[in-house]
Amino acid sequence: MKGYLVLSTGDIFEGEWFGRAEDCTGEVVFNTGMTGYQEVFSDPSYAGQIITFTYPLIGNYGINEVDYESIKPACKAMLVGDLCSRPSHYQSGHSLAEIAEKFGIGGLSGVDTRAITHIVRTQGEVYGLLTTDKEKLASFQPAPVGHVVPGVSVAKVQQYSPEAEGPHVVLIDYGYKKSILDNLLAGGCKVTVVPYNVTRKEVEALQPDGIFLSNGPGNPKDLKPQLPELKKIIESYPTMGICLGHQLISLIYGCDTERLPYGHRGSNHPVKSIQTGKVYMTSQNHGYVVKEESLAAAPLELTFRNVNDKSVEGVRHKTLPVFSVQFHPEAHAGPDDTNFLFMQFIQQCQVTGEKSYA
Repeated sequence: MKGYLVLSTGDIFEGEWFGRAEDCTGEVVFNTGMTGYQEVFSDPSYAGQIITFTYPLIGNYGINEVDYESIKPACKAMLVGDLCSRPSHYQSGHSLAEIAEKFGIGGLSGVDTRAITHIVRTQGEVYGLLTTDKEKLASFQPAPVGHVVPGVSVAKVQQYSPEAEGPHVVLIDYGYKKSILDNLLAGGCKVTVVPYNVTRKEVEALQPDGIFLSNGPGNPKDLKPQLPELKKIIESYPTMGICLGHQLISLIYGCDTERLPYGHRGSNHPVKSIQTGKVYMTSQNHGYVVKEESLAAAPLELTFRNVNDKSVEGVRHKTLPVFSVQFHPEAHAGPDDTNFLFMQFIQQCQVTGEKSYA
């Protein structure tokens, strides 16, 4: 079945439809990873977005049961160049098209993903409509995605490995990836996942040793109403943040954030440690970044910088056991060069415990 993509720029692309045969709209973004399409489309940080895979061949090793980053993918649709319908891998249970249909995700194959990527890189914020109806192409009116975190955060508290002997970590869920939870559990932690709008009183009742702020989709400033309560929480316990969690920590301490021209989404982004000068390859997925000039008046110091565009990739509080990174040390999909950051956080929880800094 033929399908069509019309962009807010007026550009139209024709391709072969796969997945759920229903119109959908969203922000069009691109991911440059050569592998890891399963981890990418199941990452909650893509909520409300149409993912363009720049690597030409997608689906060639199929979909397995272990590499999902969420129970239900939150992306709107996928755009691929060459969709493999007969995957080859011993773990493969389904093709990408079969899983897209199962989860109600639309997609187009056989489209010029290079041209779409060029448009996004040139124009910045681009929205699209996927449809099988040619008559709708001329009437597309783009609309911002809006506040999407409530739609991907857990609705109630969830506990994992309650009998573990390591630190008790409260993971505040803004759309967390399963691999973050896996790394904490592998480090011997017991983990309690809580909704994005959790209060300090609710956290204190759980008696944690540390707080973890997860990744998530959208503009961090959409969560401004939660910042006063979140500040009380992170100043009472050792805290680590990733991606959206990193941006929220920066906003709490007076920094500002801004939208990148076209975001960082891929598995080979180099970041440099300010302390050691060492460069690490990282997995990234974000459209917003902390403005470095806003760090000057904040009680935070820069810890990592992006090698490509010099943007902020990590900060650390000058006096409290609070740090965060923009990239994804849990990898999935991507290199695990910076996985050691999880152990640093766990060790801090063990050393500091429930000591209050309030």
